[in-house]
Amino acid sequence: MRGMDKSFGATVALRQVDLDVYPGEIRGLIGENGSGKSTLTSIIAGIQKADAGEIRFHGQPWQPASMIDALAHGIGMIVQETGTIPGITVAENLFLGESSRFRTPLGLVSRHAMEREARQALDVIHADHIQPGMPTAMLDLQERKLVEVAKVMVKKPEILVVDETTTALSQKGRELLYRLMNSLKAEGKSVIFISHDLDEIKQVCDTLTVLRDGRIITHFTRETYDDDAIKTSMIGREMQGDYYRSDSEPSWREDVLLRAEHLTGSGLRDISLEVRAGEILGVGGLSECGMHTLGKALFGSAQLTGGTVETEGKAFSDPRQATKLGVGYVSKERDTESLCQQASIRDNIAIAGLKHIQHKRLILKKRETAYVQKQVDALSIKCRHMEQPVSAMSGGNKQKVVFGKWLGAGSRVLILDCPTRGVDIGVKQSMYQLITQMKREGKAILIISEEMAELIGMCDRLLVMKDGVVQKEFLRGQMNEADIIRYMI
Repeated sequence: MRGMDKSFGATVALRQVDLDVYPGEIRGLIGENGSGKSTLTSIIAGIQKADAGEIRFHGQPWQPASMIDALAHGIGMIVQETGTIPGITVAENLFLGESSRFRTPLGLVSRHAMEREARQALDVIHADHIQPGMPTAMLDLQERKLVEVAKVMVKKPEILVVDETTTALSQKGRELLYRLMNSLKAEGKSVIFISHDLDEIKQVCDTLTVLRDGRIITHFTRETYDDDAIKTSMIGREMQGDYYRSDSEPSWREDVLLRAEHLTGSGLRDISLEVRAGEILGVGGLSECGMHTLGKALFGSAQLTGGTVETEGKAFSDPRQATKLGVGYVSKERDTESLCQQASIRDNIAIAGLKHIQHKRLILKKRETAYVQKQVDALSIKCRHMEQPVSAMSGGNKQKVVFGKWLGAGSRVLILDCPTRGVDIGVKQSMYQLITQMKREGKAILIISEEMAELIGMCDRLLVMKDGVVQKEFLRGQMNEADIIRYMI
């Protein structure tokens, strides 16, 4: 790539970017949200066109007409968020745009032939449990990601672009993807790998390129990896203040703000818990342990066969009641469950705080504008204006919008499922500081996370789940990875 430029209106996404990718290389791309990583790779993969510059692939000009065209000619991309269509089957997603391959002499599409080839594609990535004839909407986030991986790998790409895919995968899923990446490397093919996880980047990448504000800042090789130097080049300054909490002892107030008793159903087996004011309670485990279902159940959005949830003595059983009672929920599946993608920043933040901006049954525009602007300023949400659709925002800024929705509404209980998924290290630090501040204000916070360091660094208590049951409780100051893992597996 030489001299690549890309702008969206007044926002400059890429500025004079030069990049080389070599055979047999896994090249990492890292940078803050909005630095240009996804824009850069989406141009390579045929999703959009650059405004200026040149790309050459095997020495020839590279201008794919579409993502399908790029994949057919050797460059495939697994996108950051959802890359499947929910209303069709797994097999139809795998061969989207290629149904003519399976036409019979009568002109009909042979579903049997398509599903047989889809089975082979899924077996290549060891996704044996996914059935080709299943509606894609029945799959969870990880399974949908594996379908995307299979769709790309069946084409045997020479360059594979992986855009923050691992944030949606369990450890088992990550290891599967790492094996596929290393097999491509061994075959003399290449991988461009985007991640916000610095430890992961150092583990899997041979080289690392840092972007900031649409420009390439520097390159690192495995021999020159240095955490502080990488972080400083990402954000343009040394990080100030604590990353995780600085205290080492558990603390909370006496009053219980969230209580669940005997939750059963949807994979949960008789779970009871309490979260007190000023407490951060963590829930950890392998991705199939039931912890994500628990988060939904505590917000009233899971199908249970038994049990109760209440806040400050008031029971609720659906999200509408939970919201009215001051309970907020940040879903792991941010783009489909926490945000309305095509709606504006204004509408996404204001929707949970109608009582603050209404007079009788009318929404007061000036009051709404001030209400939303307060959250935009408080959380440093990067946007052109509050009418901007959230679909046009980076992952970290989307997550800030979700936080702003519940903080603006004055929620006293926050259920945070993977709250820092897909955000850069600078935004992570600001979110951890925000969560610590919420603890000081006496809010009750429940963090569900697949990141061990996050749970150990932030929580007063930690519940380890396995097979829908709480296996063990740890207190702050008594947590270590070896003991926690022993109860997870």
